[in-house]
Amino acid sequence: MPVKMNGRVYYRTAEVCELVGIGKSTLFRWIRQNIVKDAEYRDRKGWRLFAENELCNLKLETNKIQRNHVVEI
Repeated sequence: MPVKMNGRVYYRTAEVCELVGIGKSTLFRWIRQNIVKDAEYRDRKGWRLFAENELCNLKLETNKIQRNHVVEI
């Protein structure tokens, strides 16, 4: 369930992964590889809180399509 604080909505890691259709390990790998930025905010327990704009960026990354550079023989 999203967290509402100071008039903004934040999503925890599991919620973000479910909404964009990726696993936690994929999200953490993308963060390590600087494909996406880490969450800007954390709660008092140190858990990541993703804002709406960060969720949108993850959705964009998830829906990217790349051309496969296969050489025909």
